[in-house]
Amino acid sequence: MADELCPRVPRDVPVLFATRILRLFAYGFLSVVLALYLAAAGLTEGEIGLLLTLTLVGDTAISLWITTSADRIGRKRMLIAGAALMVFAGVLFAVTQSFWLLLLAATIGVISPSGNEVGPFLAIEQAALSEEIAAQKRTRVFAWYNLVGSFATALGALGGGALAQLLRSRGAGELDSYRAVVIGYSVIGAAMVLLFLKLSSAVEPQLAKRVQAPPAWFHADLGLRESRRNVFKLAGLFTLDAFAGGFVVQAFVAYWFHSRYGVDPATLGTIFFGANVLAGVSALSATWLASRIGLLQTMVGTHLPSNLLLVLVPLMPSLPWAIAMLLARFSISQMDVPTRQAYTMALVTPAERSAAAGITGIARTVGAALSPLVAGPLYASVGLASVPFFLAGGLKIAYDLLVWQTLRKVQLPK
Repeated sequence: MADELCPRVPRDVPVLFATRILRLFAYGFLSVVLALYLAAAGLTEGEIGLLLTLTLVGDTAISLWITTSADRIGRKRMLIAGAALMVFAGVLFAVTQSFWLLLLAATIGVISPSGNEVGPFLAIEQAALSEEIAAQKRTRVFAWYNLVGSFATALGALGGGALAQLLRSRGAGELDSYRAVVIGYSVIGAAMVLLFLKLSSAVEPQLAKRVQAPPAWFHADLGLRESRRNVFKLAGLFTLDAFAGGFVVQAFVAYWFHSRYGVDPATLGTIFFGANVLAGVSALSATWLASRIGLLQTMVGTHLPSNLLLVLVPLMPSLPWAIAMLLARFSISQMDVPTRQAYTMALVTPAERSAAAGITGIARTVGAALSPLVAGPLYASVGLASVPFFLAGGLKIAYDLLVWQTLRKVQLPK
């Protein structure tokens, strides 16, 4: 596939796919036990919510600088820096139970409470892939890119839950069993550093396409010129969607299943393995649909029913029904992702792709960072633990309607 998609630099494409797989495996590996680990370390639900919020706030600030500087300072350098921050966060999480040190690690390092992409990686990798991939192939490539990521997240969730359960069955304490997963996260981050070192100079923007600006470590224009208005419009919409999604990040949903039904870590891993496999398949099927009805129509038309299914999860009368509804939701929930990514890349000039993907990605992180502060106390209350599902579904439906109203008359470049 690499030779077909990227004939001039075949070795960079598999490296970028490999780092995607490793990273999403690590995110899934940790997210299933993250809230359980913090609770076992003595944090309250309110402190856990604050920690998860500041995790995303820190990712936002760091990613803003990294992604908007990558086209000038170097995409390869910035990817290596991001992987190093994963290692830092994992190590500090593993060696301390101090709330303030955990807060430091969460704010500066790269941790994913949702099991989904955080940090600067996605934006820079998308820009690197878009350098070599023709516009008509981008949706298909991003679909495969998301598919391998979803499968990696699924395997990570399965592995993280199974490892914690195995260690518990062999006599390890609750905290120690979860800590082993955190250490594994750091090891994977180190492996990513080594892989990013293998990237060639072909991942950098071509000289003719680079933003012409004096050398500096930060620019007030954020790397945008002609596409500024469109990028900010997308960023505002994506912020709302991510804010809604922050109420139901994977770590919180796993905690909800554990609290409401007493589901053990191994079973949680199995549930989210299935959920992420279905999400990956749904992302791949978006290619076929988008080629027939268009990118925007696919984004909205598949996202709406998935959000209705999300609202139904806490209304189910039993664990099997709740799992079935969650899996049904995941089976169509990611069809908007590759289409959204391809839409963003098509809407901006080549010289602005890293910045555009970074700013819209950061907008999503900002939105997702705010909701855990509200969600944490809700999940802690028996009577209110289902409310985050209703808030998430309702806000996401509002987002879908706004996307259609705002973008349906926008003409993409040929």
